[in-house]
Amino acid sequence: MEPTAPTSPRDAAGTQRRFSVALLLAILALVAVAGQWYDSRHRFKELRQQTSEMQMQLAAIEDRLRAAQDRQSALESLYQELSRSSDQAALAEVEQTLLIADQQLQIAGNVKAALAALQAADTRLARSNRPELTSVRNALARDIERLRRAPTVDVAGISAQLAAIRSSVVTLPLAVEKHLPVNSSPPAPIVESAWRQFARALWQEFRSLIRIQNAGQTDMTLLAPEQDFFLRENLKLRLLDARLALLAHDEASFKADLTAAQSALMRYFAADDPAVAATRASLQQLAGSRVGILPPDIAGSLAAVRDYRLAHETQ
Repeated sequence: MEPTAPTSPRDAAGTQRRFSVALLLAILALVAVAGQWYDSRHRFKELRQQTSEMQMQLAAIEDRLRAAQDRQSALESLYQELSRSSDQAALAEVEQTLLIADQQLQIAGNVKAALAALQAADTRLARSNRPELTSVRNALARDIERLRRAPTVDVAGISAQLAAIRSSVVTLPLAVEKHLPVNSSPPAPIVESAWRQFARALWQEFRSLIRIQNAGQTDMTLLAPEQDFFLRENLKLRLLDARLALLAHDEASFKADLTAAQSALMRYFAADDPAVAATRASLQQLAGSRVGILPPDIAGSLAAVRDYRLAHETQ
């Protein structure tokens, strides 16, 4: 075994420097690794903090989104409720208008007024611009066309004429009244004794109980004074019955009542009086009116409005 050569001081110094450099490099590497670890940890902490903040911000955004969605749902519900309320108000108004129109048709036979009411109802629904109301408007259109083509009876006009004739009955002169002698001016007073005055008054009273006159009509019915009132009232009742028959579109009863009224005028009233003659002519003209025409109904429109309203009230 060969002996180890002794290390020179120069070699030892070089080795020492290399060791120191290696140690320094190791320390620098360690410091770099430590710094990098610290920096990574710091960055990770910041990242976690940023992630937490982002999660909080995301949660806040989600809360705001949910609140916005809730508000939107509430607004949509409110809009739908308002729309339903508006529709219900419009339908209630239209239904009331149709009920009035139906009364005009059934009671007075006023086709023109009913037609105007249906047209106004259709205009009211058209302003709402709701496609759901198409079925209701179609029903209104059908009834409007039926009313336009329907024959009309002037129930209001005929009824007004009958009312005017009925009011004039109290002023028409009776045949008996027409032929009564006109009283001349009273004679000049005569100075008489009390006995003669009593006898004259008794004679005048006796004469007033019996009256003989030539009326010019051999078939004239003699009436007691108290029968005048009942005669006129019976004639007025006949005219009232004719008005009721007119409203009921009972043409047979209407003509029968007017014929009876004309007969009463001819028998009991002064035929040569202008007012009586005009009344008879008016009754004859009215008797030729066709009052038995039934006006069309608007049941289709009423049913469409009620069905739509009931269907949407249950939703």
